[in-house]
Amino acid sequence: MVEAGRKAVVVGFDHSELSRHAVRWAAREASSRRRPLLLVHVFTWPFEEATMVRLPGRDDMLEPLQENLRRELAVLGEDCRQIDPELEVHSDLLFGDPAGELGALAEKAELLVLGGAQVDGGGVLGSTSAEVLASRSGAPVVVVRGDREHPALEAAPVVVGTDGSATSKLAVGFAYDFASRHGCELVAVHAWSDLPLDPFARVQGWELPWGEVRGEAEEVLAESLAGWGERYPDVEVRRAITPEQPAEALLREAQEASLLVVGSHGRGRLRRVFLGSVSHVVANRAPCPVAVLRAER
Repeated sequence: MVEAGRKAVVVGFDHSELSRHAVRWAAREASSRRRPLLLVHVFTWPFEEATMVRLPGRDDMLEPLQENLRRELAVLGEDCRQIDPELEVHSDLLFGDPAGELGALAEKAELLVLGGAQVDGGGVLGSTSAEVLASRSGAPVVVVRGDREHPALEAAPVVVGTDGSATSKLAVGFAYDFASRHGCELVAVHAWSDLPLDPFARVQGWELPWGEVRGEAEEVLAESLAGWGERYPDVEVRRAITPEQPAEALLREAQEASLLVVGSHGRGRLRRVFLGSVSHVVANRAPCPVAVLRAER
């Protein structure tokens, strides 16, 4: 296991090709951060939580499955060492609810990496990823979407959304750090319209002080970026201010991005189901990996 006191990059593996992409992305990021990598599979035995009945032959069936999973995790670990021979790789096989177990690990992790939906398949986040993202605290979560696990970072910018909130300021810091380590341009996006698209189109003709509104938006963005340029002088920054809805603006900027970074306000499952959120929209639709920053622990 990972040495006590050393935060690891934790990645969930569930046999899917999507989670294999996530493992490779996590290995590269752990190498860049000089952190250990922890590969985790959460095993849920059928009916284990729903009934007290002990199935005949259960242990005879379970042991070979566990051994097979351990072998597969070992092979994945060797693949990760091909990326960086000095990478410290550990693996763990846990029992329980995947979202609960991974969420608990995220409380002490450097980063939690999960596989996401296929970009071109119209899929949505799996239940584990969605539930983990709904948590109000814990390590940043990166959802690795489709097969764009590691585009040419030297040519691909990091996009970060900011609205002046505490979590978006965390996202800005995360984005600066990632951009500096990978030599990327940073695109800082502030979209100031919360209006639905149709009503917004209808008020285009209103005599509103658009210059004043834009000035306030520029001030919010400037405050969000304040101090980071001095800390990371090697990072080039492009500012993007738009009256679009935040999710649409971020998705547009992320078309050629290496990473999209957003903050989550942690409103919980019920509000997410009825209203959605920027973090869940982009985690479902972005063509690149998405990092979601939650409230500070």
